[in-house]
Amino acid sequence: MTDTTAQPATGEAAAAGHAEQLDRYISFWNADTETEQHRLAAAVFADDVEYRALIGVLTGPQALIDFRNRFTGHMGDVALRLREQPQVHHDRARLRWEILIDNGVGDSTSFATGTDVIQLDEDGRIGSITVFLDRAPDGFTPETHH
Repeated sequence: MTDTTAQPATGEAAAAGHAEQLDRYISFWNADTETEQHRLAAAVFADDVEYRALIGVLTGPQALIDFRNRFTGHMGDVALRLREQPQVHHDRARLRWEILIDNGVGDSTSFATGTDVIQLDEDGRIGSITVFLDRAPDGFTPETHH
């Protein structure tokens, strides 16, 4: 007898796995401790992950951890929030985000908005991230960050 139990299509299963990985990606940027950052980075990023933004090109999970910690060291309490559900097809994802800065009185101020285009490798780990600013922070000039 033939098994007629519905099985998710490979594309659906991959999309579900990518969604979990994208959730971990957001959690990485919001992680408070270096221990948590390292745990998430090991699960999320390929060893040679490449991060391309107006500020420059970073390579490897440790470079992303260092960047995140320099940013929060300068800006204080920040949170990366999605502006809408990620769009995923094949091995690519598009995440539209907003960075919120805690203003110290129980409220947050929008710092910037942007879009990350992410490529996932054959293992489902993030191999590259290309960052676009949709609304740059006040006074931001990319030339001063190269």
